[in-house]
Amino acid sequence: MAHPDDPDFHYDEWSFFGENCSEFDVVLPESVPAARVTFGDGLSGIRWGAGSESLVFLHGGAQNSHTWDTVLLALGCPSALCLDLPGHGHSARSPDGRYDPRSNAATIASVLLSELMAPVVLVGMSLGGLTANALAATHPDLFRRVVVIDVTPGVDRDKARDIHDFIAGPQSFASFGEIFDRTVLFNPTRTAASLRRGILHNAHRMDDGSWEWNYDRRSMTAGDMAPMGSLWDDIAATKMPYTLARGLDSPVVDDADVAKLREVRPDANVVEFEGAGHSIQGDRPMELAALIQRELDAR
Repeated sequence: MAHPDDPDFHYDEWSFFGENCSEFDVVLPESVPAARVTFGDGLSGIRWGAGSESLVFLHGGAQNSHTWDTVLLALGCPSALCLDLPGHGHSARSPDGRYDPRSNAATIASVLLSELMAPVVLVGMSLGGLTANALAATHPDLFRRVVVIDVTPGVDRDKARDIHDFIAGPQSFASFGEIFDRTVLFNPTRTAASLRRGILHNAHRMDDGSWEWNYDRRSMTAGDMAPMGSLWDDIAATKMPYTLARGLDSPVVDDADVAKLREVRPDANVVEFEGAGHSIQGDRPMELAALIQRELDAR
């Protein structure tokens, strides 16, 4: 494969599944049932499997729907819809630059209300997790179970400092080597191969050879995080089984957050992942896939 800085390099979003599988000893299907889908309101995503969806995945801020590739491959490519959040991946940017959880939820609900044939398991990470809370609170009939990955409304600027500092860095880089080196610096738990393909899914080469992130950074780099205390009300309003997946190497969720969650939802299930930082799907995809399979099997 050509180096990303080579003028002959061509990005093909479907060409990396073999890497995902070889890194985690997953059997690569002869044909991976994944296709890009775009909806009328500007949302885009990846539809996996065949038939009506059993899962919906929402990624974190500054990510995109390919963050779930290894998890979906480990699950055997079930029917699932992985959406690019507004302003991320292939989805359109918001005219007002608002990508808060409730704004995201309102946009995504308009798609899911017409797409889902039966209640699904909803999986959301970080910003996608807070968005999942808002979706589950306002549209409970769409979801039979919720899995939120390494976030609660207790997150603040200090807990998310490393994430914020990474996102608040440069928008463009002179070469792929520069964007890669900075990404490695901020993601010490990830393999070089996974970070390389993650960047290729999340950035693009400009005509002058420089590289630029795909996601809209307007609301992600301005000042402190907005207060999130009211978002606990979203969790309190949920009624379906609720699971928090917590990366034990991540500062984003602490013991006080878990205690607050159990106050708001006494029946919440908390699953801890050793050796995982904030992005559990990147650090421990096989273990996360096993958790999601249990959620799918539960009735």
